[in-house]
Amino acid sequence: MSAIENRLADLGITLPEPPRPVASYMPAVQSDRLLIVSGQIPFQDGVLMANGAVPSAASIDLATAAARCCAINGLAVAKAALGGDLGRIRRVLRLGVFVQCDPGFDAQPSVANGASDFMVEVFGDAGRHARAAVGVNALPLDATVEVEFTFEVE
Repeated sequence: MSAIENRLADLGITLPEPPRPVASYMPAVQSDRLLIVSGQIPFQDGVLMANGAVPSAASIDLATAAARCCAINGLAVAKAALGGDLGRIRRVLRLGVFVQCDPGFDAQPSVANGASDFMVEVFGDAGRHARAAVGVNALPLDATVEVEFTFEVE
């Protein structure tokens, strides 16, 4: 078991089966030392845990928890792409966080922290990353949040 999986166990997190793509794309693609994980939405036990816009349909707290769920799903996809070995991840390079939100909402960075903080919890300093936190008017399946990932791997 890798140090990353030990850390997940310490946090009480069991990675789910990687979510299947909902359209025509690859869940992850590796090129040299980069692993790009496609955008993940907050599926938990096969059901979206948050849908609709922030803050009218989903609270900031729920959206933040949904971003964390997206990060957990992203690690599940990364694990599958890396042959089951999360220990191959050297660094989290970038997250792209998309938040479905109402006009005038400007707290996308707070929502994105759900995913960002999780990466630091799991990877320590190697989890600190560049990030975009973007407000959008709609996401696939009416998800509240979608998160994409770029990892440096060995």
